[in-house]
Amino acid sequence: MEEKQDLIIGRNAVTEALRSGRAVDSILVARGERSGSLGKIIGMCRERGIVVKQADSRKLDFLCGHAGHQGIVAYAAVRDYAQIDDIFALAEERGEDPFIVICDELEDPHNLGAIIRTAEAAGVHGIVVPKRRSASLSYAVGKASAGAVEYVPVARVANIPAALEDFKKRGLWIFGADSDGEDSAAADLTGPAGLVIGSEGFGLSRLVKEKCDVIISLPMKGKLNSLNASVAAGILMFEFLRRREAAAASESL
Repeated sequence: MEEKQDLIIGRNAVTEALRSGRAVDSILVARGERSGSLGKIIGMCRERGIVVKQADSRKLDFLCGHAGHQGIVAYAAVRDYAQIDDIFALAEERGEDPFIVICDELEDPHNLGAIIRTAEAAGVHGIVVPKRRSASLSYAVGKASAGAVEYVPVARVANIPAALEDFKKRGLWIFGADSDGEDSAAADLTGPAGLVIGSEGFGLSRLVKEKCDVIISLPMKGKLNSLNASVAAGILMFEFLRRREAAAASESL
């Protein structure tokens, strides 16, 4: 039942949520349905950059517990998404080199929430996720973040590889986390940086990996060759923090 608190059900309810400026993550519309007010609602979503997806009406029935959804369901977001410029502005406000974590198709809301929670503690300036094939700012993510989602800007982009190219132009060095990378202990983790974390099942996608400047990994002494995405991200975030603070202390001497 917990997941249902994310849902806004029916044409009038969705319309009023959009009009009020409520944070809406995405819209599900019954496949082939465009009658009446649905076309207007879809137009409102496009103006606000809200993702609109088609779904079988039986899926909508299931999500709503067979309540009258009128062919449309909205997923509410626990907070508004930030803009990329907001993340860089926060780094500038703090007088720090930007440090951004990019999640490449991370789909488990508990992993995303845990990453946001650790990011807040590690001084990360923002999180970037793709608009599609990714966990979103649902209530489950907010709960898993233990409230950190209120303090860490989360931005959505249409294309992660293109976003990485933009970050490079802004002076960031892009590090991809993958098991076949060089030991993170040997890498220079100071300066403006972006850390890319891959999906739970497949790691970094090929195009994203190609856009990374350096691929780094953690030393693994056990029989398993990988860690949970949020655990690996947490270890690496604090390694970045440790190196950055050590470099800052050295400069101040």
